[in-house]
Amino acid sequence: MSNILNLIGRDQTLFTLDISANDDELKKRVSSSSFLVLGGAGSIGQAVTKEIFKRNPKKLHVVDISENNMVELVRDIRSSFGYIEGDFQTFALDIGSLEYDAFIKADGQYDYVLNLSALKHVRSEKDPFTLMRMIDVNIFNIDKTIQQSIDCGAKKYFCVSTDKAANPVNMMGASKRIMEMFLMRRSEQIPISTARFANVAFSDGSLLHGFNQRIQKQQPIVAPNDIKRYFVTPQESGELCLMSCIFGENRDIFFPKLSEALHLITFADIAVKYLEQRGYETYLCDNEDEARELAKTLPAQGKWPCLFTSSDTTGEKDFEEFFTDKETLDMTRFENLGVIKNDPVYQQALLELFEQQIVAYKKDQAWTKEQIVELFHKMIPGFGHKETGKYLDSKM
Repeated sequence: MSNILNLIGRDQTLFTLDISANDDELKKRVSSSSFLVLGGAGSIGQAVTKEIFKRNPKKLHVVDISENNMVELVRDIRSSFGYIEGDFQTFALDIGSLEYDAFIKADGQYDYVLNLSALKHVRSEKDPFTLMRMIDVNIFNIDKTIQQSIDCGAKKYFCVSTDKAANPVNMMGASKRIMEMFLMRRSEQIPISTARFANVAFSDGSLLHGFNQRIQKQQPIVAPNDIKRYFVTPQESGELCLMSCIFGENRDIFFPKLSEALHLITFADIAVKYLEQRGYETYLCDNEDEARELAKTLPAQGKWPCLFTSSDTTGEKDFEEFFTDKETLDMTRFENLGVIKNDPVYQQALLELFEQQIVAYKKDQAWTKEQIVELFHKMIPGFGHKETGKYLDSKM
């Protein structure tokens, strides 16, 4: 943890005071409850699962489409925490599948359902087909699993949003903003809370996680030098989600209180710190060809080729924010957690339009990215989608 904190420019954890002040109640609630964690083998899902497991739940079932990540989750838990008396099981299932529906029908008895599944990459909006899957995972699977939770009598539903849902500029953030609209409708039938938070440092598939891969494969490190981001550690992401799940009131959105002066850092700055930790000096290259070529020889000299460039790809937001000036905040309940308070405000006709249009596209098995962008604009007036025609997959 201290290594990660140092890399993201912090010297202390975010939620220590809030966790310690509420830990007795957390243990009491968790140890007397049953949990279903969906998307539990992703980075945030694993962190949440571990926070629940170490507080001895009566039942903890974890579902994820990634069989390999699930194996690692179990190995990690057994190696760190051992065993609990409660019912701990994992299931390699696709939430959108018939098999998952049968799984819920066979049992389905959970006090808390936490959904951490998401398509989280801005690069997923580059083509209309992955974009449609993003809509399924980030919106419709959420809505479906909330209905199943209602039908099975769950006490509470939690799912994860993103800081990019506040004034979104990319389709991923916009999909999460639309998800929040669907949550408002469902919140009249079951208590729901959620969380918006920053980038999870070294989470699967992230640029920082890619640094590890580049070192292992002796390849150059590439990072933008003009984008500043907030980061939380994997454990902090799990703590934030559990706090929102257990203590969040209906429609609450939890977020970390992060100071711009203290916590914003560029990817390039992290890359330099990362290489220093591993005993390498940063060597700046002028282009990809030079970086690839020098990767063959420089590491043996204690230097690592890096390409730091400005960002020009679609969907990159110039700054990060967890809330808008139109949202009502409670900044006093917790020390380092802010809470957005929401009324059940939504436009039923707009949600129905969205559902009908997506169903029609799927029925025809034909749609374009432009059609979906136009639909998103109808859902989110003022949606600031930035299309540059360039995507991350066209870069090293």
